[in-house]
Amino acid sequence: QVQLVESGGGLVQAGGSLRLSCAVSGRTFSSYSMGWFRQAPGKEREFVAAIRWNGGNPYYADSVRGRFTISRDNAKNTVYLQMNSLKPEDTAVYYCAVDRNSAGTWDYWGQGTQVTVSS
Repeated sequence: QVQLVESGGGLVQAGGSLRLSCAVSGRTFSSYSMGWFRQAPGKEREFVAAIRWNGGNPYYADSVRGRFTISRDNAKNTVYLQMNSLKPEDTAVYYCAVDRNSAGTWDYWGQGTQVTVSS
């Protein structure tokens, strides 16, 4: 069983920054692709960013490209999401997820961390 625990959310003013972390249990973290998603009130969960097992080819939703950076530290079994130039529309619960086979199927999810951006 793989467990994911997000942290780093909070309240920030527009234009500010936050860094989210997601700690993943299990000995095969380094083989997983990892992703971040978010869900705003009344909206469906949406993709934010993802990164392959070796840190290569990070890709982003258009809405966050150039402002957010996904990274990972395989020695710490942790994936990060650095969020800069935050906007009120970034307000959401942010989730990390595991794709064990890099097949675009997200197998495990964390419980989420709230990010609130005030105007």
